[in-house]
Amino acid sequence: MACEVSAKAFLKLGQKLKEMPESQLKWLCAEASARNSWFIEPHVKAAVEGIIHMLEPNTFIEWINRYPQTVQQPKTVGVIMAGNIPLAGFHDFLCVLVSGHRIAAKLSSQDNFLLPQLAKMLFEIEPELAQRVEWAEQLKGVDAIIATGSNNTARYFEYYFGKYPHIIRRNRVSAAVLEGNETSQELADLAKDALLYFGMGCRSIAKLLVPEGYDLKAFLHQTEQLADLVDSHKYRNNYDYHKSIFLVNRRPHLDSGVLLLTEDEAFASPVSVVYYQTYRNLDQVAELLKVHADQLQCVAARNQHLFSRTVSFGQAQRPTVADYADGKDTMEFLLQL
Repeated sequence: MACEVSAKAFLKLGQKLKEMPESQLKWLCAEASARNSWFIEPHVKAAVEGIIHMLEPNTFIEWINRYPQTVQQPKTVGVIMAGNIPLAGFHDFLCVLVSGHRIAAKLSSQDNFLLPQLAKMLFEIEPELAQRVEWAEQLKGVDAIIATGSNNTARYFEYYFGKYPHIIRRNRVSAAVLEGNETSQELADLAKDALLYFGMGCRSIAKLLVPEGYDLKAFLHQTEQLADLVDSHKYRNNYDYHKSIFLVNRRPHLDSGVLLLTEDEAFASPVSVVYYQTYRNLDQVAELLKVHADQLQCVAARNQHLFSRTVSFGQAQRPTVADYADGKDTMEFLLQL
């Protein structure tokens, strides 16, 4: 398989994270939050739990066995990481090392603490890996690039790094399709999909597609269970701002005290707001998702055939190790360098 030493080290890291003392986890959360107040303790814990989920042995081994080839000549891969949610760059970090290459990681200033801490734990397990990791301020002498950013920064990345083999990712959001027969638990799970990480992740549900005449109050009621979010001053400022704009402009909206819902055909909504749009039938939904596929990271729905990257409610924010950003196989890219 790809790089057995790295793969075994990451499996042990998953176990180590699982057994991490609560005091160490709370320290990690506190330090991350001190550096970026968007990174509140429940969200950092959720990100760590997401890594544990990603490194679940059975799924991880099945994933790694898909790639029997090995790298004959290791390259240096520059990775420009996002900082919108905690540990956003972990999957790229994992893929580069497991593929057998070296990584030059340019961390986001918004998230430059957590990944190095997890890397230290990894190096304690397998010291050899420390020789293949560089925390870089500038990417020089790289052989390939993986960059994640906004639509604007993507143009910059294309200009400067277009001559290298590359994966360049742009803005993505996620959507959900409701049919009207969802259970209270499914709606509660969907509320978490929308509000975990304050809705700032590419897998955060920013848009609801609902049948004509659908009563959104049941979903809105479930968001009330996450009322602690408004204790974060940054989130509260966004919520108060958009609520004021809606009121001043007399824009129809629904308000749970935590989240604002308003009708809009756009897919990307601002922090504290989720857009909704009505549909007549599921064929119309499938066509709409197809048209906007280049904007979508995943879709949460009961009907798994509506979109190529459809997940169950509650799973949008829990990608497995085999779930690639933008649907592009990072490992395949790395193993072909």
